[in-house]
Amino acid sequence: MNVPVELLRCPITGQPVTFAPEGVLRELQRRRESGALRNRAGEIAEPFEGGLLTLDRALLYPIRTDIPVMLAGEAIPVGDR
Repeated sequence: MNVPVELLRCPITGQPVTFAPEGVLRELQRRRESGALRNRAGEIAEPFEGGLLTLDRALLYPIRTDIPVMLAGEAIPVGDR
């Protein structure tokens, strides 16, 4: 990713984002593989290799082929929200 993460903000809340820790990514990948992980648009989350997590750790924006997908509908709720 060539954009400094410090410049990126959540398009929904305006919160800063940071790279998601490996443990969070592993858990979300596990849920995705079981078909239980949905994005805010209600669709099953597409594969991703990384993610940007909001400051409150509520939403993850997937990173696919080194590009952060910062679209509101693509955001993945991290908890059981």
